[in-house]
Amino acid sequence: MAIQHTKIKTDYGFIRVASALPRVNVGDVDYNTENIIEIIHQASERHAQLIVFPELSVTGYTCGDLLGNEALLNDTELALERISKEVSELGIIIAVGAPLRHQGHLFNCAVIMQGDKMWAVPKTYLPNYKEFYEKRWFTSDNITRATISEIEVCGRKVPMGTNFIFDAGSMKFAVEICEDLWVPIPPSSLAAINGANVIINLSASNELVGKHDYLVDLIKHQSDHSIAAYIYSSSGYGESTTDLVFAGNAIISENGVILKEAKRFVTEPQLSIADIDIEALENERRINGSFTDSLLQHSRNYIHIPVSVKKLNYEETKLERIIRKSPFVPTETSRLDSRCEEIVNIQTQGLMRRLEFTHIKSLVIGISGGLDSTLALMVAVRAFDRMGYDRKGIYGITMPGFGTTSRTHKNALMLMEALGITVKEISIADAVKQHFSDIGHDGVTQDVTYENCQARERTQILMDYSNKVNALVLGTGDLSELALGWATYNGDHMSMYNVNCSIPKTLAKHLVMWFAATISTSNPIGMVIHETLLDVLHTPISPELTNKSDSDSINQMTEDLVGPYELHDFFLYNMLRHGYAPAKIYFLARTAFKGTYDNATIKKWLTVFMRRFFVQQFKRSCLPDGPKVGNVSLSPRGDWRMPSDMAGNLWNEQCKQLPD
Repeated sequence: MAIQHTKIKTDYGFIRVASALPRVNVGDVDYNTENIIEIIHQASERHAQLIVFPELSVTGYTCGDLLGNEALLNDTELALERISKEVSELGIIIAVGAPLRHQGHLFNCAVIMQGDKMWAVPKTYLPNYKEFYEKRWFTSDNITRATISEIEVCGRKVPMGTNFIFDAGSMKFAVEICEDLWVPIPPSSLAAINGANVIINLSASNELVGKHDYLVDLIKHQSDHSIAAYIYSSSGYGESTTDLVFAGNAIISENGVILKEAKRFVTEPQLSIADIDIEALENERRINGSFTDSLLQHSRNYIHIPVSVKKLNYEETKLERIIRKSPFVPTETSRLDSRCEEIVNIQTQGLMRRLEFTHIKSLVIGISGGLDSTLALMVAVRAFDRMGYDRKGIYGITMPGFGTTSRTHKNALMLMEALGITVKEISIADAVKQHFSDIGHDGVTQDVTYENCQARERTQILMDYSNKVNALVLGTGDLSELALGWATYNGDHMSMYNVNCSIPKTLAKHLVMWFAATISTSNPIGMVIHETLLDVLHTPISPELTNKSDSDSINQMTEDLVGPYELHDFFLYNMLRHGYAPAKIYFLARTAFKGTYDNATIKKWLTVFMRRFFVQQFKRSCLPDGPKVGNVSLSPRGDWRMPSDMAGNLWNEQCKQLPD
């Protein structure tokens, strides 16, 4: 009897969170409460499941010595009751900041509310230096932790502690307050190790020159090494400006990436909302053994408190998150330039070490005039220049066949000549025809044998010529082709070292563009290299193994056969980097490529990707050496260990069930 597979969940592992910046009036609890309640309703209308307000948001942070005044403290408790009652039906989890008293102590608390339930989390680290003097008013949880586990708020008992993890199913969140983040070992680090995958921080951090950049880096770093989401809300307009200015910070970060950030120095209330990918965080933790090992030394007794969230249907609700079409490529131009240089340096140094170790000063590369061989050639030249080797030791061989066009042939020759390497042209036509005759192929039927005979003949030439000149054969195949198995086994699949093995096709274009931009065009040779590289970038991707017409134009388009590489790179990244199932990849692709591809097209090529990824593993199981450059790699010796006979039925069936 077949297994009844789990129904696809339409929340796709996301949780919607909000960071709020209400307008505050210092000491005016009624005013502040009205603002808090209004923003909670706004967040609920946008389907937020958790909302975080700033530190001491009920009273205002800058009340000074009046924080200990009975009138203010009484009104604060009444305000908390009012907030709890007026929004109890919304189901949203709320975190507001308030001063709470108990047995002669005053605590700076985050008050967590849902429905008619309430919990208090006191601040652990109280800053008492420079412009801060919180120990004047507050007691640290470090002092009372062993003696106080609940306090009284408006006549009811409220659990209090810093060892709470609020369990909302897949989301498990913990709380820290402002200064807690700035200490050497923040409480959130311990909470994360012990299971919290979301950290909320209620803060009141004033502005200083340069402080904001440091704060953002701190939040990114904390979410990164905690493998968690971090929701930060810090006081804004309305706080006292007697000595300080609070510009307001609402920041949501996930695993080192800022998802949303509100504008600073804004006088009106703001609400930053983002969808946190809990599934991605949990997958990252599963594969990071060091994170799990941290429990051995940092296990603590946390109390798990059950709370609930309403599941969102993201087929009906717009995703509050940017899904990038090209996840392998940085979006910012400045970052892209530096990233390209770094990647090229990794490729270059990997090749340099291989040449040095083998005591070989020559390379053989098959140059087709296409994107991948062009990138490998540019890396080879860079390696030779850095090692002080003569570029003539690079043997670039162009091997025209039955489908070679004049455009790619011309670009191959022009680039090699301009770079000053040794240029060889060896036609494969006669050798392949002889081989056709030897194996009984008619030489007319343009089938897989027709194509692969050409690819293997080219590889044989490269290997044999490398023996002749005592050289290494440099591979050119890229990561996208490896994922799809778009290579001829023991043909272009094989080399002695491959600098492109971790470079996806969408990134390879930017690397060649980077080379083009860095070439000096002040001399004729530099201009030729620059223009040739640009023409390579604009040449359709093709293996050029068939020729079905008498024209000289490229008619065998790779992306017509296996699908657009921008889609396949998207599928590859999300499957390997985050461990997503086909349904979630499909959902994300529909979101990212809306208006570019229709649903049926995305489903078609996702199905092709899944089928090819599984049946082509045998090619990846015996890859040549090559350097890893990013988070996704298919090296069988490093990142990706998968049986060549792994059944892909589960993934293929899920693809079939996806709606058009």
